[in-house]
Amino acid sequence: MRKVVVSFVITLVVVIAIAYGGWRSLQSYLDTPLNLSQSRTIMVEQGSSFGRVAGQLAAEGVMEKPDWFAFFIRLKKVGHLLKAGEYEIVPGTTPRTLLVQLVEGKIVAYKFTIIEGSTFNQLRDSLKANLQIKQTLDNKSDAELMAALGLADTHPEGMFLADTYQFHRGMSDLDLLKRANALLQSELDKAWQNKADNLPYQSAYDALIMASIVEKETALSSERPTIAGVFVQRLKKGMKLQTDPTVIYGMGARYKGNITRADLRRPTPYNTYTISGLPPTPIAMVGREAIQAALHPESNKWLYFVAKGNGSHQFSATLEEHNKAVKTYQLRRRSDYRSSPGE
Repeated sequence: MRKVVVSFVITLVVVIAIAYGGWRSLQSYLDTPLNLSQSRTIMVEQGSSFGRVAGQLAAEGVMEKPDWFAFFIRLKKVGHLLKAGEYEIVPGTTPRTLLVQLVEGKIVAYKFTIIEGSTFNQLRDSLKANLQIKQTLDNKSDAELMAALGLADTHPEGMFLADTYQFHRGMSDLDLLKRANALLQSELDKAWQNKADNLPYQSAYDALIMASIVEKETALSSERPTIAGVFVQRLKKGMKLQTDPTVIYGMGARYKGNITRADLRRPTPYNTYTISGLPPTPIAMVGREAIQAALHPESNKWLYFVAKGNGSHQFSATLEEHNKAVKTYQLRRRSDYRSSPGE
């Protein structure tokens, strides 16, 4: 009997030692970095399994002992928690940290920027050129695109907030535009509710049009409220806005880099040298600062401004002062140069 007990104890000790050794080996495996000298990405398709991921990595020489990885998944009972998507595996990643990454769905995030002052055509070109975005709008006209967004009969210009958007590979161009439009509407509505008093706008859309003009006139954050103040002053006085960016927008493909006197006299719905008030739609995408400037313009006496040539502008209260500023800052102007508030 004594021999049986001793034999059992010895067997138990051996089993425990083997189990402990196996557990230590598993822990060592889980904390040993994968065979990676540089970052790489893997796509985990919807409905895929940890076993398939481990098999793929093993076939590529990245992961050793994929069966150990699969055993650990079963041990943790997380096999159903695998998230589909694109993952970046960096050097130093271990099987343990890879599991956390896959379970928590830490997939690769990309960025797409709608540039302040860009046009809708430029936005469409940028979307089309982005290889991570799923293309669904290539064959749709602008009108069809806006209808797909639930914005039928809405002009697309200015309807998407200039901002940087994070997205994951495979997000559609339509979904990204939905986000950009929703954010634009949210920012515009919020700013409209808190607008300054006595503004010459009939609607938030009018403010958006003004914001787009401000966006095209200056890239300087500090000047946006001042330039908005100039145009608000002119609207209140019944003066034409006379701003070159609206002329350029109205010219469309005819614009080749220069505006002539003939262009200023040629009527278009956007030529603010020939029309009174605001153009019918925005002329570019706007950011938050331009919206704020349009709805909180600087209260000033300026009615004119001229580019200094360094990105900033000289502001004037009278035409006489403006003409002097033009001579000072535009000495090398062309023979058909014209003097205007927005020049």
